[in-house]
Amino acid sequence: MEIVSYDQRYENDVVALWNKTLTADPITVGKFRKQALFDDNFDNELCYIALEEGNVAGFLLATKRKFPYLERGLEPTRGWINVLFVDQKHRRKGIGDALVAKAEKQLKSMGAETITLGAYSPNYFFPGVDVENYDAAVKFFETMGYQSGKESYSMCKDLHGYQISEDTREKLSKAHEAGFRFINFDYQYALELLEFLKEEFGGGWKRNALISMQSNTAEDCILLVLDREEKIVGFCMRMIDGNPMRFGPFGVKADVRNYGIGGILFDLMQFEMEKRGIYHLYFVSTDVPGRRFYERHGLKVFRTFADYQKTI
Repeated sequence: MEIVSYDQRYENDVVALWNKTLTADPITVGKFRKQALFDDNFDNELCYIALEEGNVAGFLLATKRKFPYLERGLEPTRGWINVLFVDQKHRRKGIGDALVAKAEKQLKSMGAETITLGAYSPNYFFPGVDVENYDAAVKFFETMGYQSGKESYSMCKDLHGYQISEDTREKLSKAHEAGFRFINFDYQYALELLEFLKEEFGGGWKRNALISMQSNTAEDCILLVLDREEKIVGFCMRMIDGNPMRFGPFGVKADVRNYGIGGILFDLMQFEMEKRGIYHLYFVSTDVPGRRFYERHGLKVFRTFADYQKTI
């Protein structure tokens, strides 16, 4: 077995093995390039291919920031293992161990003190380790010294025949009486929205809205809540990765959350999606309180991820 730095001549074989092994997450060559090779922080010294007799038997992509990410900056003591897979017929030969050990050594030499599995913003493939679809990976990484943390959930809902409930209509009427207004995004609110998102939820949310504005999809994909003074107090959007079915992010200013605005806003977005012929809604990750909220609105969990980290 030989481990080499990433070489693009193996690209099709790497993607083919990905689709053979990571069966819950098939990708195209184009998606692989976009999220891995074309990421600002991609580094050949952190991307490895394991070869057996010249054939691709395993792959690992790790990341250490070279360029700052919004308010998080360089996160100088942090590294990521974005993805790892080994051909089924070559497992139990130490290939996975060797790939991880090589990545850990290189990340440590670059200043990393902790390594996170998946969960690399903004171009993560996975928000953690899928504990159901990849239970062998859970056992492998725990053997390698990685420790589990919080769980997160991917959720979805069928929107065929969706109707705004009478309960939501009553809440909407009361919200109107309290001075709140729910509108589709208008560019007159562009700068205010970007500042609102940065202050209330961080630069990642601001970046999502900014990309939507730059691509001229914001008016179709973003809803706002305005208070009596016509100030933004709530926001939700969809299609952050170009997929019209993907919901989020979504949030309401802390001091107005007792008015039920979040539930109204989410129901309105579902209706806006149905009007456009988008009959499936999903998102990749929410926490335990978020799961409870969405379950009350009819969503179901379809994947469960666990955070995994290791101090090196």
